[in-house]
Amino acid sequence: MADPTSTAEPHMCTNGACRLAHRLALGLVANDSAVYAAWALACTIFVSTTFYGYLLTQTGGIWSAPLDDVFIHFDYARAFARGFPFQWSEGNGYSSGNTSLSYPAVLSVGYWIGFRHLWLMAWAAIVANISVFFFLFSTGRLVDGLAEQLDPEAGRDVSWIKYLFPPAVLSMGALDWTLWSGMENAWHLGCWGLALAALDRQLAAPDLSAMRRRAWFTGVMCALLVSARPESGVCVAAFSIYGAYAAAREGTAPAWRARLFLVAAAASPALGMLALHAAANRFFTGEWSANGAIAKVIFEQPYLTRAEMLDRYFELLRYIKDRLLEHHFADLPPWGELVPALALVPLFVARLRPIALLLWCQILGWIFLVATNLQLRWHNERYAMPAVAWLLLAAALGLGALVTAGARHRVFSRIAGPRTTALRFVGAGLVAAAYWLHQAPRMRDQIWFMARASRNIFDQHVTAGFLLEKLAPKRILVGDAGALTYISDRPGLDLIGLGGYGRLPFARATNHGLGAALELIERMPPGDRPDLMALYPTWWGDLPTQFGRVLTSIPVRGNVICGGAEKVLYRANWTSLDKLGTPRSLEPGMRVIDELDFADLVSEKLHEHNLPQPGLGFVHFRLLADPSAPQTDLFDAGRSVPAGVMATGRMRAPSGGGRLILRLAPDHIERIAVTFGGHDLGVVVAAPSTGAWHEVFVTLPALNSERALLELRPEGQVVLFHAWTVE
Repeated sequence: MADPTSTAEPHMCTNGACRLAHRLALGLVANDSAVYAAWALACTIFVSTTFYGYLLTQTGGIWSAPLDDVFIHFDYARAFARGFPFQWSEGNGYSSGNTSLSYPAVLSVGYWIGFRHLWLMAWAAIVANISVFFFLFSTGRLVDGLAEQLDPEAGRDVSWIKYLFPPAVLSMGALDWTLWSGMENAWHLGCWGLALAALDRQLAAPDLSAMRRRAWFTGVMCALLVSARPESGVCVAAFSIYGAYAAAREGTAPAWRARLFLVAAAASPALGMLALHAAANRFFTGEWSANGAIAKVIFEQPYLTRAEMLDRYFELLRYIKDRLLEHHFADLPPWGELVPALALVPLFVARLRPIALLLWCQILGWIFLVATNLQLRWHNERYAMPAVAWLLLAAALGLGALVTAGARHRVFSRIAGPRTTALRFVGAGLVAAAYWLHQAPRMRDQIWFMARASRNIFDQHVTAGFLLEKLAPKRILVGDAGALTYISDRPGLDLIGLGGYGRLPFARATNHGLGAALELIERMPPGDRPDLMALYPTWWGDLPTQFGRVLTSIPVRGNVICGGAEKVLYRANWTSLDKLGTPRSLEPGMRVIDELDFADLVSEKLHEHNLPQPGLGFVHFRLLADPSAPQTDLFDAGRSVPAGVMATGRMRAPSGGGRLILRLAPDHIERIAVTFGGHDLGVVVAAPSTGAWHEVFVTLPALNSERALLELRPEGQVVLFHAWTVE
């Protein structure tokens, strides 16, 4: 085979045009890296300007975003730039709600240098372009670096395949939508490219000592990768193991201890990053898990059995498979299978197999991991899109393999020649054309969808934010943290819990039920409670009507992304929240020594309450007449306990005897067997009560222990709202 770097002209080139073409080809080969960089940059700018251009057309030249969640990043970024890192709303304290640790920091640079207000979306677009370009440029190392290090001759043969990567990755409309949306996906892929480049540099080391040193740098880049998305732990595992495998293949590090060191060096900084984040969460919020995981992950849902969790998990796996194959990859379902079919081809080509395995391990690992996310169905399936990007890389490898690797197959090797080469190129071109024919309608849909969604967000969320800025509330209660607080620049309280407020566990409380979240608002100092609410009324049951008064509503027309047709603003009224925390039947001379507030997660944790359990302990809340002031309402939330199920908790015992007082809201006669400190205290009976709270008591004996186990076993379905021990 002729040396591609030779400057000698072939004898067949006898005319000027042929010689010019040959010299041009040699120049391209000599400057291959620069040419590929220009190609990747051109593809990136062309696609991004197409999406952003139509976005600005729909919004009238105003920068907006297709997701309200983009503004959550903006909230964190602004707080970061103002000197409040890792806070969603300044003054609320540390929040773990933004699981991308590094992206808000990158956005904060733009805010700091002048990209304020809606212009921060323009900075996000710049970051996205740079990140996608670097991702595409770095992927060239899959064939220029990693493949060549395993097989130098093969690496030269497949080097041209990298030119398929940019158009392949950017050919899928839903992936492009995600990359240009302003979310962290583009930044995450850029960090992936940095980790890949570091791995390539590690494997190019001249000796084992240099490889060890460079493995630590790979580890630093992998730590940056998990700071972009914590699910990237699967990528770190794949990169670190591949680094040791490839080193062994080269003979550089044959000993198992050396390979183990390379794995540890590449993986340990990322593991340290994840551990540090978990420790910070625990220290500042009392939870090891991030708020986002608590709110979204299947295994954090309190009422599901293990079987139900697994059912949900496999349902989401089936959903994402069907959604990709039957919708995002093609306009007609059978053609969507062309992408994974092409992506499987490199697994059957020996010289591409290691690279394909590196990609497939991350594709499958990512999908299996994000299928635990109950929000996988939303946001245009953005949580699955990193795996789609790697799948398209593998498909591009497969398309290239149909041309290059086919020339070495034993069948083609016997009939090699110009016609065979032409047939291979024509065949690969037909495959690519078939994919694009059925992807083009999806691409048009996604360009339109991003622009319309951005206009929807501006018309409703951003407009509501401007109105809230004029109203100047001291704090806003929101159910979808994002543009409302960013645009108004007012403190917020996120009812879902992503924003966070001190150590109050709003994310976990909302999983339990709205009443549990309201119990936490009751714990807030009255001056810190929200005085305005901006909510979708259909999301929150009786909350808006029982705790708010309508001020105005902000509609959206032609809605494709907002959570409702109208965002409604309410004046909040928290006067029904309990100011005393004492039973209303407390007699003179008695004092409360302990309080177990059911459905208040803080109180339940302190008292080691045993609910909820799978299918048990659902939260309900009521506003009923206050027995001490019947003209006013009193709020309380409680847990539903079925007949025969025992609710338990540990409470302080009165040393000289006293009472256990229970608050109930019975709509029928309720009987509850009570045991305290091992003493059977009989059955308390509560008569039906209409419109008012009902408190019953049982006498407690004198006990030697400071804390005793309370056991409540109802004879029928009851809701337990409160328990007090008094002396």
